[in-house]
Amino acid sequence: MFGVTILGNNSAIPAYDRHPTAQVITLNDQLFLIDCGEGTQLQMSRYKIRRSKIHHIFISHLHGDHYFGLIGLITSMGLLSREQELHLHGPAELGTIINLQLEVASTTLPFPLIFHPLEKDGIIVDTPKFSVECFGTQHRIPCWGFIIREKKRPRKIDKAKVLEYGIPAAFYERLKDGADYENKNGEIIKNEWVTIPNKLPRSYAFCADTIFDESIADKAKHVSMIYHEATYLKALEDRARARFHSTTEQAAFIAKKAEVERLLIGHFSSKYDQLDEFLTEALEIFPNTQLAIEGVTYKIN
Repeated sequence: MFGVTILGNNSAIPAYDRHPTAQVITLNDQLFLIDCGEGTQLQMSRYKIRRSKIHHIFISHLHGDHYFGLIGLITSMGLLSREQELHLHGPAELGTIINLQLEVASTTLPFPLIFHPLEKDGIIVDTPKFSVECFGTQHRIPCWGFIIREKKRPRKIDKAKVLEYGIPAAFYERLKDGADYENKNGEIIKNEWVTIPNKLPRSYAFCADTIFDESIADKAKHVSMIYHEATYLKALEDRARARFHSTTEQAAFIAKKAEVERLLIGHFSSKYDQLDEFLTEALEIFPNTQLAIEGVTYKIN
């Protein structure tokens, strides 16, 4: 399963039972946390997110609504006797902040906390099953977006067929890469006889806080789902620009230009108590748009 669970969808100030930015991404057996605004721990408890399953945390930038819940989450993990390592990815200054907070509280964590400063666009996590890359966005301070990409082999095993042709399990990995099999009699078993095409790998782009910037569409080209901030309705485009944020129409334009499958919009200003108009405006430009609603998991197919 590949899905995005929204823990916080509001901008700077919690309001109307909406919380600052935080999202949990589930990719099969992996959980990733992107941003950790105030109240993230409570939201994780409310929506039954297991802290112990999170091994990577990604912080987009150092405005408080995106990381003020982080030190509390980290120390809670320690109090719960976590032992497995935790990888923290964020702006370089974040490492100094977390170390100072732990130091002044005389806190020694029972698990390795490994900090990875974000310094340039590119791959920051690379495993056989997934990769994560970061890219810079245009905000008032250094800010980063993230793209999580699933990795899949080109072919899938047809279990009935490999048994029929007597292919040993030790050769399955090569079959997934498209190799033919030669049996002990010298006969060639064609790959397409015993495998089926795999589904295309899925991907998710989190675009963080940003002024309207068309280059984001190139960075997130063809992803399965993109999250783009839409702090304001289109009538406040000037305010959005002045505060280095985006509007509903601008988010939808990015999704359209990037040729993505789906758009999530969030980071709503506390100026608005109702969100229906956000969806209405975005849908006019990009029909497959959804509001990022807290507690909802958006599955990526």
